[in-house]
Amino acid sequence: MARSAIITVMAKAAEKAAIRLVRDFGEVEKLQVSRKGVADFVSQADIKAEETLRQELEKARPGYGFLLEEGGEVKGDGVNRWIVDPLDGTVNFLHGLPHFAISIGLEREGEMIAGVIYDPVKHEMFHAEKGGGAFLNESRLRVSARRDLSGALIGCGLPAGGQPGQERALKQVAVIMAQTGGIRRLGSASLNLAYVAAGRLDGFWEEGLHPWNMAAGLVLLKEAGGYSSDITGGTRMLETRSVVAANDSLHHKLGQLLRKATPPAPRAAPKADTSEA
Repeated sequence: MARSAIITVMAKAAEKAAIRLVRDFGEVEKLQVSRKGVADFVSQADIKAEETLRQELEKARPGYGFLLEEGGEVKGDGVNRWIVDPLDGTVNFLHGLPHFAISIGLEREGEMIAGVIYDPVKHEMFHAEKGGGAFLNESRLRVSARRDLSGALIGCGLPAGGQPGQERALKQVAVIMAQTGGIRRLGSASLNLAYVAAGRLDGFWEEGLHPWNMAAGLVLLKEAGGYSSDITGGTRMLETRSVVAANDSLHHKLGQLLRKATPPAPRAAPKADTSEA
């Protein structure tokens, strides 16, 4: 199946940014690294990849806005917005672990309509467009058909040292570990979502994410027949910064277990109206 014009634009931008990224990965010990937060590193490779992505996407679609990991929000036409993570899996990258990706999502009028996730080390280009299906390179993707959590392989994201939410995450892991065939913490949320879309993982959950970690992956998942929600069961993943992803059979079961492990805080009762009429 031929790629659409918009997927072609996104894929070419990712491939161009990946050239230097792969070269820098081969010389990872020489990178200039600055600390951006607790266990959250940014490298020169990250910054250069984002610059390339922005230049290529702006050249192809001049009026579109951006939400960038490093560069923040760039206003555009108010309709179309690129959501870009130039290097998802920075810690893996900086340790020489070959599991990271470039993620580009396209949002139109508040809806995610296209996504590309490119793993340059494995030469795997995951891509999807609303209504057009999900693909790995040129092969069609479909979520796994597994119906039983007991044999399911589930991906997750866990906070690193010093980050908030560790106790909560450990409670979730304990519950999921007891009910499933295995847990994997791979270190790249976008690739985790792509792997669920590809049937490599049966499910995935993580909290504390950013829109650029999820945007492209949510399109892939939906177009591959998968389901997603936030940790509460709602559909505001980019706002709540959490995601639970799986096939139709396992999604509800996985979400139920997570909410059982860490119930949402009760809402405060509404205050009585004491204002004068």
